[in-house]
Amino acid sequence: MSSAAIQDFYPDDTSHCFGCGRLNSEGYHLKTRWNPQHPDETIAEFVPRSYHTAIPGFVYGGLVASLIDCHGTGSAAAAGYRAEGREPGTEPPLRYVTASLKVDYLKPTPLGPPLVLRGRIAEVKGRKVVTDVSFSVEGVETARGQVVAVRLPDTMA
Repeated sequence: MSSAAIQDFYPDDTSHCFGCGRLNSEGYHLKTRWNPQHPDETIAEFVPRSYHTAIPGFVYGGLVASLIDCHGTGSAAAAGYRAEGREPGTEPPLRYVTASLKVDYLKPTPLGPPLVLRGRIAEVKGRKVVTDVSFSVEGVETARGQVVAVRLPDTMA
């Protein structure tokens, strides 16, 4: 994976998200990148900590949902730049927020190994991007989700 993640290009005033904000000292710091092995796919990894527990040995479902959420909005930003034929970091900056989040839990997610998120852009239309996200551990899909993201309203920035 390349070293630069889409979240590295978020402006400071919109980089405080608990899931992916680089300026949130308590957050997850999730990093979304285009997958160099599959150019139409985004990828992110997260290693859960012992306190991300639901039942001993398994990840809390809220963590799964929040990671899918942040990977979906990060994927939307990457897709927005790509759709406009621009590089991340060019002006005006693109930042997306969640309009809708759907998560299906397929099986319990074990605690310990890295969690891998893979995004596929299903739709880019105006200010809206839809991303389908697969969530897996050691090659086993444990959840999947869909994030409908919209460009950050001016009133939030």
